[in-house]
Amino acid sequence: MTLWAGRFDAAMDQTLWDLSESYSFDHVLYAHDIAGSMAHVRGLETAGLLSAEECATLLETLETIKGEFETGTFERAPSDEDIHMAIERRATELAGAVGAKIHTSRSRNDQVATTLRLFTRDAVTRIAQASLALVETLVAVGAANADAYLPGYTHLQRAQPVLLSHHLQAHAWSLLRDVDRLLDARRRLNVSPLGAGALAGTSLPILPAVTAELMGFDEAFANSMDAVSDRDLVAETLFDIALLGVHLSRMGEELVLWTTSEFNFAVLGDDFTTGSSMLPQKKNSDVAELARGKSGRLVGNLTGLLVTLKGLPLAYNRDLQEDKEPLFDSVRQVLLVLAAMEGAYRSMTFHREVAALAADDQLLVAIDIAEGLVQAGMPFRQAHEVAGGLVGRAVREDRPLADVVAEEPSLAGYAELFDRGAALANRRSPGSSGPSASEAQSERLRARISTMRSRL
Repeated sequence: MTLWAGRFDAAMDQTLWDLSESYSFDHVLYAHDIAGSMAHVRGLETAGLLSAEECATLLETLETIKGEFETGTFERAPSDEDIHMAIERRATELAGAVGAKIHTSRSRNDQVATTLRLFTRDAVTRIAQASLALVETLVAVGAANADAYLPGYTHLQRAQPVLLSHHLQAHAWSLLRDVDRLLDARRRLNVSPLGAGALAGTSLPILPAVTAELMGFDEAFANSMDAVSDRDLVAETLFDIALLGVHLSRMGEELVLWTTSEFNFAVLGDDFTTGSSMLPQKKNSDVAELARGKSGRLVGNLTGLLVTLKGLPLAYNRDLQEDKEPLFDSVRQVLLVLAAMEGAYRSMTFHREVAALAADDQLLVAIDIAEGLVQAGMPFRQAHEVAGGLVGRAVREDRPLADVVAEEPSLAGYAELFDRGAALANRRSPGSSGPSASEAQSERLRARISTMRSRL
């Protein structure tokens, strides 16, 4: 029997049931729905709508149901359209008439909205924690390879040498912005919709502020229609996850490149690579490719929800059932990627000599020549042209740039620029890639990580 059987003479057609049911995917919300129901029950007692004995019975019943889920003994009934109906049905089976009081002053609309917020709040926290763990791994890998350096690229062409730690910290800063966004989203979603009812509240003397406090929300809703129809929290969370996925995809692309034979800057551990079913020699960085591939899925989940939301009138519409599967999927996928990428970086062996040889490419010294001329008083555009001319001559004549520079009497003091690691050491400005700037950056990064940890 459905929760609305009194109004109808015929049972729901099977095709509509198959379209409508959501238990097959929303059963994962059981713990959050039970937590919300427990707060609701306590609120009903506070409002005088349940006796102390009835409240205790219902709380004990809900604990029993939670235990059934946790042990895998909960049995779905044929009438359980969703997780919310399933829990209420089971509570009535266990507690009898008292169980039938559990839905007093509550609609599935505000119940679902409450459960969804509790789930999303926990999910956002878990994703932020996993992101911080990856940040700390990047810092640790950089510290373990403190003197390692490689070329930095623009347009995927060698540009300037950078410390490996500097390069990895660039990813760390982008991930910290993701954490910041997630925690901002958590603050905005931390408002309780419980008590809004179907859309207009109730005539019963409930106390939404009480249940909000019991569930750890910062406040109760201000407008009942907004409370049951708002899915900004899901859209914002999906955006934050999608952008995090884009950052992880960029990291994945980089690992794919670094671990090719052509680059050979790094190799991942055997436990984070795969082989080929045909080619015995292959060692594939699948973890990085999957991180790259999952980003499209995360962006798609966001786009799909936004299209669903764009034309909905107030207040609740069944279209909103479509918010859960993309949210569940994005949460699950991004947590999988974060954990796997953290392991991949920890397993990575960085080929210092190979990377350093590429970073010491003599053509990368061109900017140092130009800046040396600037320090001698030459306007930068003129210095740029002089350095570019030297590069052009070296390329046309297929000669080392150092030899070409050595032939210029006015550049007699520039030979040391071609020493191993010299171009890297010249990067001294605040926030730059050289050794002398690294400690200040690291300290600033550690402070930001600490701030995010305290916010969590």
